Amino acid sequence: MSLPRVVAVAPGSPAQRAGLEPGDEVVSLNGHQPRDVIQWQLLADEPDLDLEVRRGSFDLELAVAKEAGEPLGAEVHSALFDQVRTCDNHCEFCFIYQLPPGLRQSLYVKDDDYRLSFLYGNFTTLTRFTELDLERVVTEGLGPLYVSIHATDPDVRTRMLRNRRGATSLRWLGALLDHGVEVHGQVVVCPGVNDGGVLEDTLTGVLDRYPRLATLCVVPLGLSRYSREGDLRLHTIEEARAVVDMVEEWQDIFRSTLGRRLVFAADEYYLLGGRPFPAADAYEGFPQHENGVGMARTFELELLGEKDTATGVHSGFFAWVDGAPAEGYRAPRQNPSASFWRWKAPSQGVIHRQNVIISGEYGARVLQPLLDKLGRDDVRVLPVRNEFFGGNIGVTGLLVGEDIARALQDEPEDHRYLLPDVCLSKGAFLDGTTPADLPREVEVIPTDGVALRQALGA
Repeated sequence: MSLPRVVAVAPGSPAQRAGLEPGDEVVSLNGHQPRDVIQWQLLADEPDLDLEVRRGSFDLELAVAKEAGEPLGAEVHSALFDQVRTCDNHCEFCFIYQLPPGLRQSLYVKDDDYRLSFLYGNFTTLTRFTELDLERVVTEGLGPLYVSIHATDPDVRTRMLRNRRGATSLRWLGALLDHGVEVHGQVVVCPGVNDGGVLEDTLTGVLDRYPRLATLCVVPLGLSRYSREGDLRLHTIEEARAVVDMVEEWQDIFRSTLGRRLVFAADEYYLLGGRPFPAADAYEGFPQHENGVGMARTFELELLGEKDTATGVHSGFFAWVDGAPAEGYRAPRQNPSASFWRWKAPSQGVIHRQNVIISGEYGARVLQPLLDKLGRDDVRVLPVRNEFFGGNIGVTGLLVGEDIARALQDEPEDHRYLLPDVCLSKGAFLDGTTPADLPREVEVIPTDGVALRQALGA
């Protein structure tokens, strides 16, 4: 187990007053060695801490004077100080298996760790969950959690996870709900596997066995050109429409029995099926926003000025699939600050310029109608086809520098190019390139309608 390493100390904080410095390793807080940032936070909330610190080859003892609940003011290097609990499922649709070779090694690590589910909204299958985990979740109030259900039929779930524990691990979902833990669920739909009658059976199972489930989102599988699963295929338009119809029918059933919709279809299904997005109130507060449910609707409200604040935070590249890598997690959690590569002013004599929004193909289909509604002739969308991953990968968050560079190559130099920050992690694209490698200078902005409206001066 590694020691929590301090990476930043807030000016004027109790940590700074006590002499804690970036680079220090904290051996213990009040005699306890935390396993993760959750335990760190619980210990740091206590008043008057005694810290055992390792600074290079020296061991120090620091006394921290603070009030109970007052922030310590120290940021540590990771959310987990022991090993991340890796995923031992072998789901045929897992996107981690569909990554091309040669990326950062950390991107190939799959987690199935309930702690990262609590901290970052990662989905866990519960196949490695234990009685001790349940005790800790309940005792420390770790919720909400996010669980990949996929199917309530034990045989179907076992086949999908390729893990015999898939047949029994949903007992932990029942136990969590029985103890009052807030849990949100997910079904990744694979055509011919868990759609149609199987999906109907899953929704029936949720109503019968897990009615306390907070929400359930239904999302389509993503297939890259690197998938080795010959039996998997993309949804047809008719299949996408059938999923939307089933979800909306079951929303009526859940509303009549539970008083809430409970199940929601991902935005991608409405795009695939050519269906209009539901009204804002149909999303009941957008609880699955970060999983691609209602993003288009909130973006519209934000861009048109009907909502003053952005909805949700961005979790990272793989929050929507099982096995999100733990790279780059920081704690305590905070909204990431965007990095900016500023557009340079056009040469003298150029009065007018055009704003160009770089977007994935799905995002472009949402953005263009909104810009038409605003009547902004000075703004256009540049859809970027994802050749790097191929398949049906059309989300903006999985664009890489190589594809964006190709799209920008023949674009005018005197236009202003806006790049959503969801494309980047630590300032780099998934393929390791950075905005500095692009053939045109770009301005990186937060990925929400409020930020875009401000950037456009709307």
